[in-house]
Amino acid sequence: MSMILSASVVRVRDGLPLSASTDYDQSTGVQKCRKYFKMLSKKLSQLPDRCTLKTGQYNINFISSLGVSYMMLCTENYPSVLAFCFLDELQKEFITTYNMMKTNTAVRPYCFIEFDNFIQRTKQRYNNTRSLSTKMNLADMQTEIKLRPPYQISLSELGSANGFAHLSVAEYKGTGKMSAAPHHRLEPVTLPGIVSFVLSLLCGALNLIRGFHAIESLLQNEGEDFSYVIAFFLGTAACLYQCYLFVYYTGWRNAKSFLTFGLICLCNMYLYELRNLWQLFFHVTVGAFSTLQIRLRQPQGKSPDYNV
Repeated sequence: MSMILSASVVRVRDGLPLSASTDYDQSTGVQKCRKYFKMLSKKLSQLPDRCTLKTGQYNINFISSLGVSYMMLCTENYPSVLAFCFLDELQKEFITTYNMMKTNTAVRPYCFIEFDNFIQRTKQRYNNTRSLSTKMNLADMQTEIKLRPPYQISLSELGSANGFAHLSVAEYKGTGKMSAAPHHRLEPVTLPGIVSFVLSLLCGALNLIRGFHAIESLLQNEGEDFSYVIAFFLGTAACLYQCYLFVYYTGWRNAKSFLTFGLICLCNMYLYELRNLWQLFFHVTVGAFSTLQIRLRQPQGKSPDYNV
């Protein structure tokens, strides 16, 4: 019998489960597939916005948009067109019910578990395919799936940490393979982000100017410490790198921003004798503010341009 068995809503950036079905099958095969759910959740930021994983008797399908992924488990003979239409309904309802601020700041697993009520109602409708076929334009959906088929994930790729890194955009567009980093486009710049960017540039410029002055002083006085010059230029590099991290996506972006902030703090601690407390406070505060803005400006999910 073809049917939808379960569904879940997961945050893309860290795999945090936001909601899920509570009445799933307890059979061994389904339990094994739920383990695949967890494995996929950890790789969502590396995957295209529409994928299918075939696991023998069951298929796992999911779509991702605006930093949230909608996943479902169904039997292998359940029509893929209906599966992705089901996911699209979940997506539209979730976006309408919960704003992005709530999903981005959620810290507890399943904090939107009440969304399961909608999942259950929708699942019951889609498991009665005869009633659906009269309400939906299946021809349009079939065309969309044919034009842009979901990326087929293999179990071997699922177990590989870098199984998708080498695939190109052209491969996905032409053959249904993965697109390059669909979630690596960052969210729109906010006013605080612009302020942090400008202040980081200012701190970098100040460090650079002081570094050149330190070189002049070193040339005039042989007793000067060259390590101060290094500290100023390291501070400049750290501030400019924070600007780079704010504008562009890179791997381990958040970790790099914290390490860069740590370097800014160390440089200012070393330059304690050459700066007053207000100057030290300004540089460290700007570094902390820029680190926060880098953390808040997360990769943006790709808005869906399909009708299923």
